[in-house]
Amino acid sequence: MTSAQAPTYDKQDSLRGTITKERIWWDLTHYDLHVKVNPTDQFISGHNTVQYTVLESNQTMQIDLQEPMQVTKILEGNSEIKFTREGNVFYLQLEQAQKVGEQNEVTIYYEGKPTISPRPPWSGGFTWQKDSKGQDFIATSCQGDGASMWWPCKDHMYDEPENMNISITTPGHLMDVSNGRLKAVDDNKDGTKTYHWYVDNPINNYGVNINIADYAHFSEVYKGEKGKLDCDYYVLKENLDKAKIQFKDAARMLKAFEHWFGPYPFYEDGFKLVEVPYLGMEHQSSVTYGNGYQNGYSGSDLSGTGWGMKFDFIIVHEAGHEWFANSITNIDMADMWIHESFTAYSENLFLDYYYGKQASSEYVIGTRERIANDSPIIGDYGVNASGSSDMYYKGANMIHMLRQLVDDDEKWRLILRGMNEKFYHQTVTTQQIENYLSEQVGRDLKPFFDQYLRDTRIPTLEYLVKGDQLKYRWTNCNRMFDMPVRIAAGDEVLAISPQTQWKAATLKTAEAKIVVDKNFYVSSFNIAGK
Repeated sequence: MTSAQAPTYDKQDSLRGTITKERIWWDLTHYDLHVKVNPTDQFISGHNTVQYTVLESNQTMQIDLQEPMQVTKILEGNSEIKFTREGNVFYLQLEQAQKVGEQNEVTIYYEGKPTISPRPPWSGGFTWQKDSKGQDFIATSCQGDGASMWWPCKDHMYDEPENMNISITTPGHLMDVSNGRLKAVDDNKDGTKTYHWYVDNPINNYGVNINIADYAHFSEVYKGEKGKLDCDYYVLKENLDKAKIQFKDAARMLKAFEHWFGPYPFYEDGFKLVEVPYLGMEHQSSVTYGNGYQNGYSGSDLSGTGWGMKFDFIIVHEAGHEWFANSITNIDMADMWIHESFTAYSENLFLDYYYGKQASSEYVIGTRERIANDSPIIGDYGVNASGSSDMYYKGANMIHMLRQLVDDDEKWRLILRGMNEKFYHQTVTTQQIENYLSEQVGRDLKPFFDQYLRDTRIPTLEYLVKGDQLKYRWTNCNRMFDMPVRIAAGDEVLAISPQTQWKAATLKTAEAKIVVDKNFYVSSFNIAGK
């Protein structure tokens, strides 16, 4: 339920957000992306070879590339083929018969001045800046708006390549840092350099990035659950000393999250933090950082409790997305809560690991002040639309309540680790996550998820105390809502299981004052007015 005005969508939204008939017949297996970046003209050019397996016979392929970028030609093998454009979609007319089971490829050549992001990373595009010495400082960020803002691809979350080559050509005095491992650097005759990166894991489109600057580099080896993990850090030279101190949070993050979620998901590709001219983003194995080498979120505590100043928010939150967004990825943008709710919740578990359960609880409860309840957390399907930004802190509080329902910290840890094992390197739906959690928690959580993901109302525990008798029920909720909750009745702590019909319990103390455990994101109302 919501009072917010319903959004409107056009055909381009559907073409972007739907698994169209021009997409579904082929399974993406590999990208080989080459991009030359010209900072002077803010111009890029290059090509992307798309390798795929034929699932069904079809001669028309959808490739996405947004205006103002232009396709110059498309090759199928060595032959140039015809294509048509409909807004941000290109339809390729394949000449070779597409036989089921075959592995084929096309190469798309393109160029243009990509959209400049007016507010990175919340709006997509390129950021062209200078560092304090006047050197170019360039980065991409495109979550939501799509990777097709700057390179041609199958721009839908449901299909990922099994691996990927990324080759970026820069002016010779600069360095590119992208995803995966650096395999080679070419010194070109025209004075440029080409950096060749290889990603040895599936990767979502928006996770692919370009970061260009006059970088300094340092590294460490983290001894993790799967052995040695290479950790590489790329920062502006002027910030090297600060980074060597601040980036100690990276190893702290890895230790905490491997404990809670299981092994870092991309050992083959290593882990990187890369300084950029915006706040930061969760680009896979190339997490970007712009938090000013300070704790908190741009130096502030989002929870208002003080606990948010115990860690660098960008390092912890954006790297948390390696588990939730990059390894476990939503199929449809409507289900982006899977990325953001669990990752916002990971901030609490970082605190839990180092400062204890009370710190964790105080932090997540403090973030409730940022919940708007303006529209449902789940968005509209098939149109590349995410839901309310409440997916962050309302979502985190929702997951925190699940921990209360489990009421066994080790079991809860194993549930989270099991989730990362079951859905490792997969694209998933909300239903899959709901079913898994219902099975592991041991109760039907559909009414619970319907309330917190699909409704804006916050359930109210309505109650009445007469003598030693307590009557209680849930109101302001869907009729099937039946979440158990802890309450204090005087000195007595009770676990009750309200429904939307009145239930009763006997108290040890007559006329006891009722207080709902703050770990539950609900309200309460004494109908006696006391």
